Amino acid sequence: MEYLFENGTILTMEERMPAAQALLVRDGRIAAVGAREAVAAQASGDAERVDLAGRTVMPAFLDPHSHFFAVANGFLQVSLEGCASWADIAERIQSYIRDNHVPAGEWVRAQGYDHNALAEGRHPDRQVLDAAAPEHPVILQHQSGHMGVFNTLALERLGVTEETPCPEGGAMGREGGALTGYMEENAFLLWQRKVPMPDMAALTAACEKAQALYASCGITTVQEGMLPEQLIPIYQALCAGDKLYLDVVGYADSGGMQAAERLLPECLQGYSHHFRVAGYKIFLDGSPQGRTAWLRTPYAGEKDYRGYGTMTDEQVLSAIRTAVSQGRQLLSHCNGDAAAEQYLRAIAQVEKEGLDAAAIRPVMIHAQLLGLDQLPELKRLGVLPSFFVAHVYHWGDVHVKNLGPERAAHISPAGSAARLGIPFTFHQDAPVIRPDILETVWCAVERRMKDGSVLGPEERVDVWTALKAVTANAAYQYFEEDQKGTLAPGKRADLVVLDRDPTRTAGESLRTIRVLETWKDGVRVFER
Repeated sequence: MEYLFENGTILTMEERMPAAQALLVRDGRIAAVGAREAVAAQASGDAERVDLAGRTVMPAFLDPHSHFFAVANGFLQVSLEGCASWADIAERIQSYIRDNHVPAGEWVRAQGYDHNALAEGRHPDRQVLDAAAPEHPVILQHQSGHMGVFNTLALERLGVTEETPCPEGGAMGREGGALTGYMEENAFLLWQRKVPMPDMAALTAACEKAQALYASCGITTVQEGMLPEQLIPIYQALCAGDKLYLDVVGYADSGGMQAAERLLPECLQGYSHHFRVAGYKIFLDGSPQGRTAWLRTPYAGEKDYRGYGTMTDEQVLSAIRTAVSQGRQLLSHCNGDAAAEQYLRAIAQVEKEGLDAAAIRPVMIHAQLLGLDQLPELKRLGVLPSFFVAHVYHWGDVHVKNLGPERAAHISPAGSAARLGIPFTFHQDAPVIRPDILETVWCAVERRMKDGSVLGPEERVDVWTALKAVTANAAYQYFEEDQKGTLAPGKRADLVVLDRDPTRTAGESLRTIRVLETWKDGVRVFER
């Protein structure tokens, strides 16, 4: 098939030719882009004219970090978004059980509560969940994904008792020595993975819904930001059934990588059925809004508490050496500046050992509290920061409370990174928040909190820079800059059609730009 896009704005995201008058797509690739007459002259008589009618076409967005399966799984869980109290949480769980006729004894999974938004100002405990669902094992996942709560029946099913040791790099809540059901970081992640998954038919249907959600946001390349061994058979089934139409890039832990080598070896060489395993993922700390991010100085109001790390220095070194020796990319979750320091220090050590860590383009995921003093070293080592800049809007007030106004003003320091010439990307960490790329672009440009005030104006970036972070820079992060990220001849025809030109849209209006169409490899996969 051949398509000629004309009569609108075409943003190429190419520095040498930022805009064009026409775009020709042939057989899923960009055949030509530039002046209308020159491009039209290359079109065949069978080319379908796509009249943009003043709308804007640009490269489709690449999401530099999210959790595709968790987004899909969210369609099979109780949504706790917007809950304002423990009573709200209980009512949501009870309604879900009633409306879905969940038999006694079956697991109930719920996600998306934020303890900062609850009237009680803290996490619920297992007694709250026991009262809401006395006949069902229940797991509650915090919006950050780093903590949650199990009810009594869930703890019993998982074999967790008062004598169960807490995993290193995690915490298990206790009152008077008794378990509260609350867990965070490595403790929560360990037991969460032991919760049985829904059946494959339900998971496949949920993955279809997840793809539709991403496509509606203009995203055609998605990340599986944590690929443990348990997920490999699911992706094996998705590939075997040819169920993916968006590109999904996975980053595994050690167990996941070993399973991928056995069951999905073709996906380690590149895309197979739209899925590839690109490298490894490690976690060095937790969440700043959950006060588990690892800081160099204490949280506001604390004498000594700075959060904590989840891996030893030797474990981090070992992970980097493994990734570099295998030529596989490494993504590291670092929210706090102490976690960032540990990561940078380990990469510098590996470089001293003669290994070329920069060659794998190591990524620092979130980089919320990456210090301004750490930016030059990050640049020297070739580390790519991927900022969760939408935190400014969604949790800016929480960060001011937890960190103080001065530190909070520099969360996601994109402006400072831009001034140093450091390439960076932006992400939403879905399902933490909806994969709304355009909201993220607005957040990066305006840096407004929910009350309308600006948090750290010096860390703002312009619209073009923000768009590059989710197109050209994101493609570079994925080692796919020769295939995606800009509109240039030979590249894949991954496109998004917008109702307005973001480079000519200011202020709050930037946030209201609508995705009208999304194209993957020259095929329309979403239309509003």
